[in-house]
Amino acid sequence: MLTSAQIMELIQSLIWLLAGVGVFIVGMNFMSDALERSAGNGMKRMLGKISNNRFSGLGVGVGVTAIIQSSSATSVMVIGLVNAGVMTLLQATPILLGAKIGTTVTGLLVALKNDYFNMVMYLLAFAGVMMGFTKKEKVRIMGSLCGGLGLIFVGLEIMSSEQAFRNPLVMDMFKSISASVDFPILLVIIGVIFTALIQSSSAATGVIITMVGTGVLPLGQALFLVIGANVGTCVTALLAAVGGVTNAKRVALIHLTFNAVGAVIFTTLVWVFQDRAVAFLEGVFPASDPMSLQMRVSVFHVIFNVTNACIMLPFVKQLVAFSQAVIRDKKTAEDTRTLKYVDDRLLTMPAVALGQVKSEMDYMLELVEENITKSFAALETGSAEYSAAIAENEAVIDFTNGALTKFLIKLSAVADAGDERVIGTYFHVLNDLERIGDHAENFCEIGTEMKEKELSFSETAKDEISRMSRTVLSMLEIAKDAFENGVTDRLPRLSALEDEVDELKKTLTAAHFARLVDGSCSADHSPYYSSTVAGLERVADHLVNVGYSVVDPTGSQKGYEAVIAAGKTL
Repeated sequence: MLTSAQIMELIQSLIWLLAGVGVFIVGMNFMSDALERSAGNGMKRMLGKISNNRFSGLGVGVGVTAIIQSSSATSVMVIGLVNAGVMTLLQATPILLGAKIGTTVTGLLVALKNDYFNMVMYLLAFAGVMMGFTKKEKVRIMGSLCGGLGLIFVGLEIMSSEQAFRNPLVMDMFKSISASVDFPILLVIIGVIFTALIQSSSAATGVIITMVGTGVLPLGQALFLVIGANVGTCVTALLAAVGGVTNAKRVALIHLTFNAVGAVIFTTLVWVFQDRAVAFLEGVFPASDPMSLQMRVSVFHVIFNVTNACIMLPFVKQLVAFSQAVIRDKKTAEDTRTLKYVDDRLLTMPAVALGQVKSEMDYMLELVEENITKSFAALETGSAEYSAAIAENEAVIDFTNGALTKFLIKLSAVADAGDERVIGTYFHVLNDLERIGDHAENFCEIGTEMKEKELSFSETAKDEISRMSRTVLSMLEIAKDAFENGVTDRLPRLSALEDEVDELKKTLTAAHFARLVDGSCSADHSPYYSSTVAGLERVADHLVNVGYSVVDPTGSQKGYEAVIAAGKTL
């Protein structure tokens, strides 16, 4: 029986252990966040190289995860990209396989821990904290990177101190647990549960390496815990897929499947050849090397993930087919709408997210153009054949406006300072596109309502509205080219056409009232004609805002004129 003093000492040691794990995880998060922020453009370029080549995808997965030091973060990113329709399941699967290899870098770093290395890391942690007080963004990011890396080793040192793992009571407790828990399947399950709780296979592996290094955990048992840790990290991906589209859920299933298959294969092999596996690792890293104990576990972690990736890479298509068989497409239409290119999971990659917002807005602009064109046809013929399509497009436009506005608010909180202007521009353009969509719906309603009431504009009025409509369509083509492709050399023409529309409104309104006075036009037609002309003029105003948004966030023409006056190029 333990005395009260021993119980208190044991509790204090466990608190030290938890503190060490906590500091380790904080350091991991600091370093991961700093690396992601500093390498945002590089990650975007790497993700831009995604193709159907499985080896290319594997390399991208290794590279991205080696940069941000978190396979869980990479898997969440991939699920977000699949959810947003940026990549296919065939493209995503090799990236996930590569992510498992990339995450082994942390284990190799942990295995380097020794007194001299620790001293350097402590100084690095202190320097990182000091750098955090500067106002320069790049220096603060570098400070987070240095501080995070240093804190990882501070956490490891706390865990391996005499107050924690090296405490005789704690060592005896863990050794007694190790002696009673020697069944491989149970050890794997413990690894799964532990990693699922702390949401980081890198942190779990770091703890296991430290336990082996302090002599608390036998190497043979550590191998099974490492296998379980690689399965436990799938919980993060499974949680990220909740509420996602069908393909996002399939990605999470694929991630779980190949990790589970690898765990089964290695558990069987290590179980059968445990003595040989331990002897091999001990032979490569002899006990005379002070870092040998940690390095044995770290190298096994590398071997496990590299071998598993090599085994599963030829079966990428089969993994995708399996996920599609288990998670089938819904045969009925979904009740809720979703954005076509954007997903909240992309908020972890602001640079990529901003590009996807642009794609979403380009799609929205296509719908607006389609509705304007169809509404002009409905206005001219009074046919109701366009009503359903226009109403459906308008529902998508309204939804996109609301959902994308909410996403931009979230994105503005995590995006770089240099992206604030672009985000501000998108806010304004969204409003303009939504208003143009409303006017298109109004034009369609005017045409169909007049036909129902057996009303028709005079030939003169039809020609006037047709002329104004053609001018608006010309403006739409220029504004669309400017926003989608950044073409600015026709912006003066856009302004000239807008002036022409303004003048047409005055001229046509005066002509309309003259016809009312001389009796050549019925008063029944007046509300429809006036609403059409006024609506066309407002659409022209919104199109100017869309076109000039590429030079000024508010769509002001002054920004363009100021650049030209200064003799600069856009």
